[in-house]
Amino acid sequence: MSIDLSLANLINTVFIGIGLGVCSLSILHVGAGMHIRKEVKKYFQIFFTLINTYISMHLIRMLMEGHPDAGYSVVIRAVTFIEFLVSGFMIYLLTLLIIFIADPGKSAKFMNYVFLIFLAAHSIGLIVNVFTHFYYYFDELNVYHRGRGYFFSNIMHILMLAQNMFLLIRYRKKFDRRVASALWLYLAGPLAAIVAQLVFKEIQFVILITVVSAAYLYFVITRIQIERYEGQQKEKERLDTELTMATRIQAETLPNIFPAFPERDDFNVYASMNPAKEVGGDFYDFFLLDDTHLGVVMADVSGKGVPAALFMMVSKILIQNIAMMGNKPAEVLKFVNNQLCTNNHEDMFVTVWYGCLDLETGILEAANAGHEYPVLKNADGSFELVKDKHGLVIGAMEGVKYRSYELQMTPGSKLFIYTDGVPEATNASNELFGTERLVHTLRMVETKSPKEIIKHVDAIVKDFVKEAPQFDDLTMLCLEYVGKK
Repeated sequence: MSIDLSLANLINTVFIGIGLGVCSLSILHVGAGMHIRKEVKKYFQIFFTLINTYISMHLIRMLMEGHPDAGYSVVIRAVTFIEFLVSGFMIYLLTLLIIFIADPGKSAKFMNYVFLIFLAAHSIGLIVNVFTHFYYYFDELNVYHRGRGYFFSNIMHILMLAQNMFLLIRYRKKFDRRVASALWLYLAGPLAAIVAQLVFKEIQFVILITVVSAAYLYFVITRIQIERYEGQQKEKERLDTELTMATRIQAETLPNIFPAFPERDDFNVYASMNPAKEVGGDFYDFFLLDDTHLGVVMADVSGKGVPAALFMMVSKILIQNIAMMGNKPAEVLKFVNNQLCTNNHEDMFVTVWYGCLDLETGILEAANAGHEYPVLKNADGSFELVKDKHGLVIGAMEGVKYRSYELQMTPGSKLFIYTDGVPEATNASNELFGTERLVHTLRMVETKSPKEIIKHVDAIVKDFVKEAPQFDDLTMLCLEYVGKK
């Protein structure tokens, strides 16, 4: 069926104007999309660029038709070739999207090869048409005419569309309902448009339906992307809230009110912990076993974050409970180790230094399970590393025996214990703070109170690290033995 050519050109111009406008706005929208994945952005930028190229070539052909100039002839044939060629790549790009969503496994590569063969055949057919005019041709006035084999120029499109429909049906459970509806529109629409163009030869229905269906597909996929982002943000907010609560709960499980024992004047203790993440794996503890004995713990759980924090809570409770029964440090570590080795499927472990100070005699009995060396200052001396014998870390192997040792503290003696986050603090030059620098820092304030000592060490470490990220928890405890007055 034929209609007036001027009316057909007017309708086609309107279709093209709508198409160019929609595609151009979509490209700008894709680039400005804040919460759209980079892969999705890149895909739709290429997708709409191809559609814009397709429409633009058709517009140029329309404007140049009817001009017999030889220069026009070369240009009009070139843009028509590009128009037909790009139409094949548009369908192939859609195919890649469908294969990606369908995820047919090992068949994906084979399917891709099949579609590439279709695309290659389409391209070869267009090259052959340059010499045979089988699909289309131009007369001496540069007016476009469909050749006797015009229908065959759409065969590859139809085959590719049919194969895509098969994928939509075969893997329908993998497609979001909204995405499936948009893909069906994009696949079925052009087929209907091709049939309509066989009847209304002058009207380019394919242009309109291609733009409308592409825009709808883009809207659906970006809408889903934004919804997922919003869902992730809500989940992140929920996790942040829970982590904040976990941080508060963890902090409250550690002694954090100072002075810790205001009624006691025979010792002074202060401690701090700065986790590298919201929750940490380090912990310290101190508690009175009875009126004359003080238990002191410093520990570091392997790993970071929530798993380490959970393991830390269990370790802390076990150590304190077993210590409160009056067991010696070596026995405490042995029992806790056997308990933690039971059902330790995550293979986590904890380094522990535990000491029991006799507040009457000043004798400190301690045991070390793979932890950092303590630093001790005698009343008439300076801070020195105590290179005690290390036992195996707790949680690594059941049945391990630990050895206790004794240190004599006199009134005025101070004990500094810490986790490896202190000596291993690293600056931007990848230089470690180190144990020697730690001991030197302690000697600078050795006459100060435990609180002032820890505040000073913390400040020095932070000044050393500066803007470099904190990789490990920073935990310290300082105990001063005053003795009976």
